Amino acid sequence: MTLSRCIGRGRLLVGALLLAILWGMGGAVALQAQSQQSADDPSPHSEATLVSEQDAIVPGQAFTVALRLEMEEGWHSYWKNPGASGEPTSIDWALPASYETSGFQWPYPHRIEFGSLISYGYSDEVFLITRITPPDTLTPGTRVTLGGRAEWLICEEICLPAHAEVELSLPVIEEVPGETEWASAFEAARGKHAKSVTDWSVGAGRSGDQYTLILGAPDAPRPDLEGAYFYAAEKSVIDPGAPQPVTRDGDTYTIALQQSEYAQAPADRLRGVLVAPEGVSWAADGGVRAMQVDVPVDTTLSVADAAGRGASSAGGGLSLRWALAFALVGGLLLNLMPCVFPVLSVKILGFAEEAGGEARTMRRHGWLFGAGVLVSMWVLAGGLLALRAAGSQIGWGFQLQSPIFIALMTMLFFGIGLNLLGAFEVGTTLMSWGGRMQTAASGGSDLSAFLTGVLATVVATPCTAPFMGAALGVALTLSAAGALLIFTALGVGMATPYVVLSMTPALLDRLPEPGAWMETLKQAFAFPMFATAVWLVWVFGQQTSNGGVAFLLAGLLLLGVAAWIVHRWSAPQLSRTTTLVTRGLAGAALVGGIAVAVIGAGSAPAKETTAAPANGVSGTEPTWRSYSPETIESLRAEGRPVFVDFTAAWCLTCQVNKRRVLTAESVQNAFDEKDVALVRADWTNRDPDITNALESHGRSGVPVYVLYAGDGSEPILLPEVLTEDSVLNALDDLTSASPS
Repeated sequence: MTLSRCIGRGRLLVGALLLAILWGMGGAVALQAQSQQSADDPSPHSEATLVSEQDAIVPGQAFTVALRLEMEEGWHSYWKNPGASGEPTSIDWALPASYETSGFQWPYPHRIEFGSLISYGYSDEVFLITRITPPDTLTPGTRVTLGGRAEWLICEEICLPAHAEVELSLPVIEEVPGETEWASAFEAARGKHAKSVTDWSVGAGRSGDQYTLILGAPDAPRPDLEGAYFYAAEKSVIDPGAPQPVTRDGDTYTIALQQSEYAQAPADRLRGVLVAPEGVSWAADGGVRAMQVDVPVDTTLSVADAAGRGASSAGGGLSLRWALAFALVGGLLLNLMPCVFPVLSVKILGFAEEAGGEARTMRRHGWLFGAGVLVSMWVLAGGLLALRAAGSQIGWGFQLQSPIFIALMTMLFFGIGLNLLGAFEVGTTLMSWGGRMQTAASGGSDLSAFLTGVLATVVATPCTAPFMGAALGVALTLSAAGALLIFTALGVGMATPYVVLSMTPALLDRLPEPGAWMETLKQAFAFPMFATAVWLVWVFGQQTSNGGVAFLLAGLLLLGVAAWIVHRWSAPQLSRTTTLVTRGLAGAALVGGIAVAVIGAGSAPAKETTAAPANGVSGTEPTWRSYSPETIESLRAEGRPVFVDFTAAWCLTCQVNKRRVLTAESVQNAFDEKDVALVRADWTNRDPDITNALESHGRSGVPVYVLYAGDGSEPILLPEVLTEDSVLNALDDLTSASPS
């Protein structure tokens, strides 16, 4: 290389170095200028004001105001979850005493791209609405000043912190206030708020580090959802920079979501806003571009098989068709569960007496029994869905979590047992309501057939038959119409055997002719009723205390006194005065018994001692830990297998599985050999954590049995009716894991 060439290259290097220095100095000067501008202007490139939708305040009546944020072209602020970077807008209110405020109502954002980073925010202008409730002690004719310090981050290629002291003064009046010039802007802002949509079913699944949103379309033209985007409400759940591909199979859409690399743990629920593509609405009448999403994540549903599962939700990935089939079969099998047997005996007794009777009457009674099952299923479904929509964490069998309901059911079954023994006859008194449910034994009536179906449904709720769990899990995540379809299929399955029997006189003709044996059978059927009452007393004791049980037993005693009075003074030749006095005493005893039982339901639960096994299981049972999400996470982090028993004292299937399978010596030995941690989720009383856990597995009732392997893989759901082989086979499949 020549000397002149070396000198030339040296000049080039020096020149490049000088250019780099000058460019860096220019950037520094620009940055310093921006910083100086921020110092001189507390809200650079943006302006914040506080505006009201109405022109005055009425004492005690809530009203809406908005933080109006105007931004220069090219600049933006952030949503409540800013995405890859940023900070949400906030306001520190300075209000007079006794004023209450809600949080911001956030319009749906748009994506802001900066290289490979995706943030969520707003440009140009945004109205962040909030509700303010004034006290009812305001004096009309005065003025009130509302204000606070608003803070936000305003960004282009660089980000600058901004703040402003915002203030608004409004008069206090008594009459209805008028609207301000901002009323139309408030209405436009509300049009961008996410709405709850009932026409679409929404579920969520997870496999590994990927989530799937699963949308079931309504019976309407299917829109093109290419470009739909899910904005997670919380940070570090979904990776905002990852694509969200949409696939469609018939009336089912799936959206793949990548878990954030900053996630501390997988999410149990997906919450956020699903924004449809431009020109697409989630509502049939239009105008709903953003849908609220808040669904449990089903870890048993993989991304690979989600597309072919129909209108699925969090119910184990079942399509609506399969969920209906499972509900129908589950309803049939529900007749074989121990909870339903006492009422079956009453219906069998009714069919025995009707044998040889008029075929038309038997058919009518069969249909009325089925109608009783269906109507009570619909009422139960409606109540359950309404309570869940109101925010209650409940599931199948929710009414049995109420000690008052258990007390009343105990008295009902005890009263039916007394009636079957002949302690009193069905009349027009208050206690005849329970007796009418079994009056098929004394000739039968249309009302009795219907009420027997109602009672059968009520006592069936402690049981979750095979196939029912997944179907009910789907039902509680679908629209109201879809959920009612599944409950209807469940009721049809349960009622079918009796309707078929009533429609087939040839089968009834094979039963013995009515005679004296009927009275013996009738009295014998009283004892299953008493057995059910005993079980309900035990459940009541699990929910309350020994004192509560004493009150309930006192209530049963008073019910027995009422039945004795009715039986002792039942002769038709009694005087009118005697009849009124005795019926009054019987009514007083009955009302007193109910009142005493209800008082006992308010008794505080007994404190468990460490030596007492949960739910009355024998002392030979291995140690079970109480359920909490933290316990599960901690045990899985240790690398130990975990077996979770979702149970309740009022669930007879749970108790049978516990005593016949989970306490079996072979199963206990297998738990020990595999070093399986045992966790019991007791749902006897309402527990939101357990309800959420059931939903995450696509279930809404107990029993549910979940086995976590020690290698971090997806959990295994065992069948509702356990056998030793089913548990042992699941344990044999566990990979060996060494606990730390």
